[in-house]
Amino acid sequence: MLSFVVFDADGVDGRNFPPRHAYLVGPDDTPVQGTIALRTGVVDAAKAVHTTVGLAVQVVVGHSSDNGTAGPGVLGLLNVQTCLLPDHVQPYLLTIELARHRIMFFLNKLEDWGLFELAADHPTLARFEQARAAFTEALVAQRGTAEEEPEAPRGGFCAKADRLASHALSLSISAGESLALLNAERQFRMRAAGAGYKEAREHLARLTPETPPPGVPLVVPGTGHCVVADPVQIGCAISPGTFTESQQRAVIAACDFITMPMRWIDLEPTEGKQNFAATDRWIEWAIRTAKLPVVGGPLIDFRPQCAPEWLFIWENDYETLRDLVYEHVQAVVIRYRRTVTRWTVASGLHVNTNFKLSFEQVLDLTKMCIQLVRKNHPAGKVQLEISQPWGEYHAHNRRSIPPYVYAEAVVQTGAAHPPSQVDSIALRMQMGNAEPGLATRDLMAFSAMLDRFATLEKPIAVTALGAPSAPITPKPYRSRAGTEAGDAFEPGYWRQPWSESQQADWLTNAMLIAASKPYVQNICWQELTDQPGGPEMPFGGLLHANGAPKASFSKMAQVRKAIKEGQWPL
Repeated sequence: MLSFVVFDADGVDGRNFPPRHAYLVGPDDTPVQGTIALRTGVVDAAKAVHTTVGLAVQVVVGHSSDNGTAGPGVLGLLNVQTCLLPDHVQPYLLTIELARHRIMFFLNKLEDWGLFELAADHPTLARFEQARAAFTEALVAQRGTAEEEPEAPRGGFCAKADRLASHALSLSISAGESLALLNAERQFRMRAAGAGYKEAREHLARLTPETPPPGVPLVVPGTGHCVVADPVQIGCAISPGTFTESQQRAVIAACDFITMPMRWIDLEPTEGKQNFAATDRWIEWAIRTAKLPVVGGPLIDFRPQCAPEWLFIWENDYETLRDLVYEHVQAVVIRYRRTVTRWTVASGLHVNTNFKLSFEQVLDLTKMCIQLVRKNHPAGKVQLEISQPWGEYHAHNRRSIPPYVYAEAVVQTGAAHPPSQVDSIALRMQMGNAEPGLATRDLMAFSAMLDRFATLEKPIAVTALGAPSAPITPKPYRSRAGTEAGDAFEPGYWRQPWSESQQADWLTNAMLIAASKPYVQNICWQELTDQPGGPEMPFGGLLHANGAPKASFSKMAQVRKAIKEGQWPL
């Protein structure tokens, strides 16, 4: 049992602190089952597993220090977490534990990214030292007395310590974002010069007598990730429902490729009656007119917005469901194998929300889809899409599979059985939506998550990078129509409430961080045009519904240009 004392924060009385997006995390930051409850000024966390855990929660980050010294400003409504903590009879102070984890996180990434050569007076390290000083002051002040602190202590802690720890948290997150961008700039320049791939090729040649074919992704033993040869490609997903000249002009101006979502609900809304017309016209235009490569899929995505309603009849009959998936995937791949160069075979099967499948059934469906694409389109590339990569769904759904565990199992299966091997791992990195798993996180957490999946030693594709251009109202979430709604999902925000300018700034930073990684081969923005009532994020497009461009559209075009020219644009 863990308990955390909370004080007033972001205008909310600490006695009624809302534990937004709260869940427990275990070793390797894997979410674990447990219950979160609120008493007066205290958050209780009861775990359902016999392991050391920490608490992840959403808080407003960015406060001034206790003595009024200005902090880094508001950094956003962000998901953060504590370190793993031993069970304790007495409660912890939540802000101190959140700050402790961030300081540790910064030091770990400083080592991982090899940035210890930074001068001690570098602004990033100077801010981090301020964070450590504030954290030390908070530790000293946490057991203040009523005489020292005019506000009554709560749970043995005083409000001064809470304010100091909040200040340390904001300073450490600000320093972490700066460190992530410093690392991105360094890696961006190395990748632009081709130095990383050249060094990997030379190193591999010294280790083995065989010379790898030119252009193939390389894995040098000991590095923990692969290195791709070509510059990162920038693209955008296009919902097939609209087909306008403004959209076509935008694609030509800002994209190296397009992703054609092949939602089952669009291709076969009624069982046995297929409808490929809308998808056909976009693919034909891309191939014949724009001369752009096409990424197809996900072929299988069981989200309610993507799977046809008639399919849910078979949710308790796995054999029939498997046969239907087999027929659908085969029909789509055979139809488009002459035009699609890369297939996203499945997305989010590990979340396991709408179809209650066993671990073995999830892996079986995944393996079957990969093998079908390999069989019917041998020249096509295959990637597997991981949704909700932080995996908080696993804290509430016992039948689900943690995202990294799922990806690792698929990679290991492919190593043992090559026809089931994927060419790359794809990640949906969306933030700011009122849906599970899409809350906002800071740039350092974003960068670290890419690094985590890179340890699978496969190229990484970011298949749905996204944030909204306007605030999205929190809403109770229903996993299926007719089910009981859960707590409202607060989207969070980065720096300021979401707007067109905030979306553009976030796109620039996130896309440059991803583009700098030596293992990232392509980045796809989640949606070209806002689709009111559509299956993807509201306000998530680069264009308004009427085709007018947003600020994020020009920013993406600038990032693409900078990548081609090898010039760091910030």
